[in-house]
Amino acid sequence: MVQGLEVFPTAAALARGAAERVAVVLDGALQAGGNASLALSGGSTPRSLYELLSEPPCRDRIDWTRLHIFWGDERCVPPESAESNYRMAQQTLLRHVKIPPHHVHRMRGELPPAGAARAYERELRSALGAGPDEIPRLSLVLLGLGEDGHTASLFPNTPVLDERRRLIAEVFVERLAASRITMTFPLLNNARTVMFLVSGGSKAAILRSVLQEHRPALPATGVSPQAGELFWYLDRDAASHLTEREIP
Repeated sequence: MVQGLEVFPTAAALARGAAERVAVVLDGALQAGGNASLALSGGSTPRSLYELLSEPPCRDRIDWTRLHIFWGDERCVPPESAESNYRMAQQTLLRHVKIPPHHVHRMRGELPPAGAARAYERELRSALGAGPDEIPRLSLVLLGLGEDGHTASLFPNTPVLDERRRLIAEVFVERLAASRITMTFPLLNNARTVMFLVSGGSKAAILRSVLQEHRPALPATGVSPQAGELFWYLDRDAASHLTEREIP
């Protein structure tokens, strides 16, 4: 169920609104005691968000020393690659905030995909104190939306969509001729808060298919936190195919 759908006039305004929401969610999680966890997204849309989070005032509202950073997915490339989700986040956010290095948990895209997925699940469970039969509860997960309806690296017509046991899995995407590592539905849907960030007119048609038509073949439709909050943050171009009743 969507708890919040916000539409902003521009991509820049979307980034500012998302930064405010991220700061509020993470501060709330930290105020509850202990550490908090944030799973980052790759792609172009969150870049401006990360830059805003790396600067005052948002930067100063978050106790970064108590935050664990994860990634929702990663390309199978080395961390110095221009295609690396880790590299983008490191350049735009992580090197600008006071976060302990051992709290930054990157997916090892340079390793064989299956081994990297297994290692990341072990690391995630250890960092969040989850036993072998438990599903960790991430504080906040950031996601994007592809023009084919994929989110993280959950692509249409891939076996990983049916994964119910593993929290992290490898996936080969035929149309890209490339392997990825991704969080799976059981982990995503156990998060306390999930935020989709969607920008641009090229996403308008698929966004309508996800939010209004609820087409089950589209992976983004499968993201529905069981006991958490789900937010969609959109710019006006991305929301242009939604009916008025869907837009606040």
